[in-house]
Amino acid sequence: MNEKVLVAYGSTNGSTAGIAEHIGAVLAEDGLAVDVRPAADVTDLTAYGAVVLGGALYAGRWQRDARRFARRHREALAERPVWLFSSGPLDPSASERDIPPVPGVRRVADRIDARGHTTFGGRLEGEVKGRIARMIVNSGKGGDYRDFGQIGDWAAGVARDLRGAGT
Repeated sequence: MNEKVLVAYGSTNGSTAGIAEHIGAVLAEDGLAVDVRPAADVTDLTAYGAVVLGGALYAGRWQRDARRFARRHREALAERPVWLFSSGPLDPSASERDIPPVPGVRRVADRIDARGHTTFGGRLEGEVKGRIARMIVNSGKGGDYRDFGQIGDWAAGVARDLRGAGT
């Protein structure tokens, strides 16, 4: 694969950014050229042969920057291989079973014919943005539920798919 892979993400409190960075590192270890960037900073997909797009889940919706990215680049995304991920459950459920995409993400996946979607556990701890997020942390219901082994395995599968497709 000669073209770069873009790993774009929408993250408010940094958890999804950390997941995206890990996905990018796994893809790079497999020999792929990778850019990991906030979704809001990406204006053109011309240089990318494939895209991984992720967003944090807030109240059952993808983070705003991920939604906007998917809408703004809909045509370009439909022309290349795309994988989607969501992050958010503040419990171990995402490591224990497959969690289907929320309806809005399912619509994005269908519109662009995404090759796959997965949901990873999220992280919400420390100083966080947003009143509800602060309430969750202050009530003791936050924590870090990201499973980097699961994330790495999923990213390795994306790399295998890209190698197999010769994209």
